[in-house]
Amino acid sequence: MNRILLFFIILGMGVNANSQDWLDKEMYPFESNYIDLEHGSMHYVDEGTGEVVLFVHGTPTWSFLYRDLIKNLSASYRCIAIDHLGFGLSEKPIDFEGTPQVHAEHLSEFIEKMDLQNITIVVHDFGGPIGLSSAIVNSTRIKQVVLFNTWLWETKSNPEAKKVDKILNGWMGRFLYLSMNFSPKVLLKKGFYDKSHLSKDIHKHYIKPFPSKDSRRSLLRIGQSLVGSSDWYQQQWESMDVLADKPWLILWGTKDEFITTNYLEKWEKRLPKAQVHRLDCGHFVQEEQAEEVLSYLLKFLSN
Repeated sequence: MNRILLFFIILGMGVNANSQDWLDKEMYPFESNYIDLEHGSMHYVDEGTGEVVLFVHGTPTWSFLYRDLIKNLSASYRCIAIDHLGFGLSEKPIDFEGTPQVHAEHLSEFIEKMDLQNITIVVHDFGGPIGLSSAIVNSTRIKQVVLFNTWLWETKSNPEAKKVDKILNGWMGRFLYLSMNFSPKVLLKKGFYDKSHLSKDIHKHYIKPFPSKDSRRSLLRIGQSLVGSSDWYQQQWESMDVLADKPWLILWGTKDEFITTNYLEKWEKRLPKAQVHRLDCGHFVQEEQAEEVLSYLLKFLSN
């Protein structure tokens, strides 16, 4: 094998997948909780008391994405943020299917086991289809919705999505994702418009949850679902009437290269009564515009 290629494979594999020595408890000062679900143990944080605000992340992030919101909102609300199986501090089963459909089923199982009611659900990225699907199933438990850059409709007719799908389902995609940890190391960085908000310490907290090839399989599998789950996304879109009349807050990063303002326009047509705020930032609005996001959230929740 080419020595340079071998070096990069070893570099990408990392070390002990169970170690959390990298976790900065000042940045993420929350107690870790775990719940056993059908396919593994899910990690979550549960801070504060009051009405429930349930945070649902996408890829390659985890509950760390919402840390600044949780620190502030937990003074008045019960803030719950999950890590999907295969992400963050949750278990990473090697044989886990990892499609958005299964993640949505796990989120519903979590909501029902925790008996959560009167929920403000907050969704982003792949957490949009996952969280909104679960919200549709549990619509009587949902009070209102907060939505960051995401989608909920078919993707198989989208030329850009098809290009990504072709790469991720080939040898190059598998190598980049499993051997090089490409998603948190490279793609996450591209999602920032102002990269000064992605310090080395913050970036480390997105890279370190995936120290080995086996720990990265959920990153690949959910990426392969961008088009692979296209019909399922459309089914959720067509079932969204049970949520459409609830209050919605949309906070959108207008400099997002992945999920552009064209997606926002589709949301605005479907949800004409939604509160919409456009923010001058990239895909990870929670990182680049944390103070503005908090301000909008506090107003929305208090109303």
